[in-house]
Amino acid sequence: MRDVPETPVDARPRSDGPAGRAPVPADRFNLRMPFPVPLPARRSFASRPQGRALVGRLRSLPRTWPNSIRLAWDEERAFGHPFLVLPVLMALGAILWFSARDPPSMVTLAVLACVFCIASVALHARPGLLSLALIAATFLLLGAAFAAFETARTTTILLDSPVTTTLTGRIVSREITGKNAYRYVVALQSTEAPVLRRPPATLTLTVRGGRPARVGETIKGRARLSPPSGPALAGLNDFGFDSFFKGIGAVGYALGNPQVVATPVPDRAGRGGSIEAAWQGLAIWREAIGIRIRATIPGDAGAIGAALVTAEERAIGDDSITALRNSGLGHVLAISGMNMVLAAGTLLVGLRTGLSLVPGLAHRVPIKKIAAAGALAMVCFYILISGGAVSAVRSWIMIVIMLVAVFFDRPSISLRNVAVAALVILAVDPSSVSGPGFQMSFAATLALVAGYARWRQRKVKGGRRGGNEILAGVRSFLAGLFLSSLMGGVSTMVYSAAHFNQLPAYGLLGNMLAMPVIGIVVMPAGLIAMLLMPLGLDTLPLIVMGYGLEVMMAVARFVSSLGGQIFTGRLPPSAFALIAIGGLVLCLLRTWLALAGLGLVAAGLCVAGLASSERPVLVIAEDGRLAAIIEGGAGASNRSRPPALIYGQWTRALRLDRHVAPIVRADLALPEPPARASETRKRPPFAPGAAAASLQRLVAEGTRDRFSCVPGQWCATTSRDGWVIVTVEDRRLIGVACDRADIVVTSASPAFTTCRSGAMLASGPSL
Repeated sequence: MRDVPETPVDARPRSDGPAGRAPVPADRFNLRMPFPVPLPARRSFASRPQGRALVGRLRSLPRTWPNSIRLAWDEERAFGHPFLVLPVLMALGAILWFSARDPPSMVTLAVLACVFCIASVALHARPGLLSLALIAATFLLLGAAFAAFETARTTTILLDSPVTTTLTGRIVSREITGKNAYRYVVALQSTEAPVLRRPPATLTLTVRGGRPARVGETIKGRARLSPPSGPALAGLNDFGFDSFFKGIGAVGYALGNPQVVATPVPDRAGRGGSIEAAWQGLAIWREAIGIRIRATIPGDAGAIGAALVTAEERAIGDDSITALRNSGLGHVLAISGMNMVLAAGTLLVGLRTGLSLVPGLAHRVPIKKIAAAGALAMVCFYILISGGAVSAVRSWIMIVIMLVAVFFDRPSISLRNVAVAALVILAVDPSSVSGPGFQMSFAATLALVAGYARWRQRKVKGGRRGGNEILAGVRSFLAGLFLSSLMGGVSTMVYSAAHFNQLPAYGLLGNMLAMPVIGIVVMPAGLIAMLLMPLGLDTLPLIVMGYGLEVMMAVARFVSSLGGQIFTGRLPPSAFALIAIGGLVLCLLRTWLALAGLGLVAAGLCVAGLASSERPVLVIAEDGRLAAIIEGGAGASNRSRPPALIYGQWTRALRLDRHVAPIVRADLALPEPPARASETRKRPPFAPGAAAASLQRLVAEGTRDRFSCVPGQWCATTSRDGWVIVTVEDRRLIGVACDRADIVVTSASPAFTTCRSGAMLASGPSL
């Protein structure tokens, strides 16, 4: 049955009917028809009052470029499209504030925003360039003010430097990360040996082995803690920025198995205690759902099914995650707009169809609004059991606004609703604007909604075509699947290249093959399983969901075997800005002015293609433990197995094709000097002469652009420019390295900040 809006149909007799028939009251036939009713075609813009006025102006003005631009802009204003630019201005204001070295205060921004707002209201009756400039300045300042307010109200304390300590804390939530391994979110209560002066309030702790602690229990044990990671290179993702606004002040792992300590049960009589108890119960419920799904669906398919419902991704195997990312299906794992739309749409269509089967019910009650209310309740439940991740909250706000629009008989899928959702999110969580989740989510949504609007207009203009309806439906489904995958993939390409420096080689093919299975089998079966789980009848739907996930993984492995990721390297900021703005212009405007977006995109591609591909000579990790010499497409590091998180980002950003391991020179190891009786806490220093001779041999006998390492002491190499580079592990060798090298890298914190020889010293505090 074709989905037709439930519009009142005037069934009164025609004026040319039989004479003498009494008129029938109009409200008697104000029916909601349960069957498809042919609706009149939408009036063109030229037949509307605004359109007639513009047509009259067009005929009276000479055909020049300035007049054509002015008339096209007047048409955009008549459709209310300038409102769609307001979220873009707010986002730009937030980005500028976060990027500023010395940003203005919240009070200053709020006062300026009020001043410009009053001025724009005063000039509202006289629209013009000045009025538009005032409105633009107002929303730019509002975006910056919201960013300043969020920063001021965030009280996260970040750990200053890596430390090993004994901690005591209460488990807020936990997530399985592998076989007998858990990742806990811990509310820190105390530390000892040593006592931290600025302890973080919340941290994440990975524990392997032992009996897993339950949510709400208090644990005590030795742990190695570190600050959240910053960007691996300038311009890459800053995980510390995200952790700060999430309230996570440190990350670490347990040294051994923490002990569950007996603590008194806190008093939960107050309002704060009740809220805390509710969140703890919700975390336990969420974990039980994940365990149930993984117990019913074996293997990685069960872990993926749990991730689709509860956002617990860490139990998925590395091979499966790699296959999903290489095939362009990595977005399936995140609780994003796609998951929310599929879940809400499944319930909306299913509930509306079921209610329409009740005889006479569709004539008496608005079943579409009842179905929208059910979908609204479902997405609220979904956001609760998904853990409230930032990407899930953004998608939830967007879906809620679209469903609420149904209650007021407004179009649920429209650019205006997308703009309203963006305004709400920017006011509540402006820090998310700089992350890939916000940008890719709204880019894909904007492209799909704009494309849907243009496709709908094309169908209205083309009219209904004859032929086999089944074949036409199949053709329409395949065309919609292809276009939605194409628009979603193309619209997010620039953000994937900018944030992750890679693109899936066959992402379009992977989405076209897998999305029908996800939309028709996986998500509906998962939704039915969640509805039946309280009754214990969820086994069969979960089995069906598992079969669908196995098919999806088969598609992912097949597409991944065709070719993996394409490394794009770092995208120039100017190219990224031009392409992103061009895409916004293409989607937000409806007149021929939208073609200007194509010019901006082409200019951005030219800037990206002409950008210099020169690589740096030396790259250093922020903790000073990892360094690499870059020569051509090779990266020669001072570690035989560099950390995948850091080196993987270097590989993508610098487009490296191979790793060169260091040469191990254990024969040059300095013997440990005997300890003195008076020095019980400090290790005695090495003999300067022996250390200098060892370093000289390490450099002279080494290979250019490849590190030679003495395990546990230091590594050295000579760059193509003749620089002697030394990375120091043993802090007792920093002085000797400063005297003999041009660049010294260490993770330690020496008493001095510069080398007396003039060599560059990159130490832990300076990095």
